[in-house]
Amino acid sequence: MRRRILASLVVVAILTMTHLAASQPANKTARLGWLMVNYSARSDSFRQGLKEFGYEEGRNLKLEIRNVDGKVDRLAQLAAELVQLKVDVIVALEPPAMLAARDATKTIPIVMRSTDDPVEAGFVASLARPGGNITGVTSISSELYGKRLELLKETMPAISRVAVLWNPGFPAGAVNFKEMEAAAKPLGLQLQSVEARRQDDFAGALRAAIGKHAQGLITLRNPLIVADRKRIADLATKHRLPAIYDDRDFVEIGGLMSYGANLTDLYHRAAMYVDKILKGAKPADLPVEQPTKFEFVINLKAAKLIGVTIPPNVLARADKVIK
Repeated sequence: MRRRILASLVVVAILTMTHLAASQPANKTARLGWLMVNYSARSDSFRQGLKEFGYEEGRNLKLEIRNVDGKVDRLAQLAAELVQLKVDVIVALEPPAMLAARDATKTIPIVMRSTDDPVEAGFVASLARPGGNITGVTSISSELYGKRLELLKETMPAISRVAVLWNPGFPAGAVNFKEMEAAAKPLGLQLQSVEARRQDDFAGALRAAIGKHAQGLITLRNPLIVADRKRIADLATKHRLPAIYDDRDFVEIGGLMSYGANLTDLYHRAAMYVDKILKGAKPADLPVEQPTKFEFVINLKAAKLIGVTIPPNVLARADKVIK
């Protein structure tokens, strides 16, 4: 009898241990592919998020970073390389990188950040149920063009002509330009198209804007403009052209002001998706999150250089003021 009881206890113990092992994440090193256009300070926020979820390089995480340093034509090659490495998850927190990852695999989970509406762009079936191998966050930058124009108008009430710096070669450019035109009409603003397809086009584009008597400037986000934001901000200052951007990075390097989602927060939140996927969740079932934090940043040094006085009511709404 004692032997039978002992044997039963052993079986129960084995079954219990098996159940516990099956219900817990496998104790293995996760292999994470990170495809990026440029490394930025906000990338550290994503790393910090991973650390908070218990992932540490060299212990239970191996990061396969592929950075093209602004050379977006290399993204497809490096995305294919990550697929060949059979990484567990691909992280692509810049839209061009996400597009390259999407084209490279339909099976490896992808954690994205989309600038535009990811449903309209065809990246996911819906925000609530993405339905494929892609999920993540969206910064809804294109939906905020009207707000940026409104802030520019409030800063300079007499303004009527605004130059739009954009790249017609960027897939979403034409659609975004039309959306911005619709947002400009109620504000009594006339938009002037100023095109730049290469970095060498920026100087001529800003001269053209001045030649068309532009009183302000707004940019349409795309990799070309993001990569050369310092030159654009400097040119706008040189021509004393008040400008508003979608990203605080432009303002911190000399631009006048910006309004958009807090990208540092979105990068941090992307780590949550990685954690859930590594623990067994399917991207198809993880809802895409929209931003909850937005930031309005003003650079008073830039305002002084171009001779613009920021109205007190506009200044009071800023989340950060650079003096």
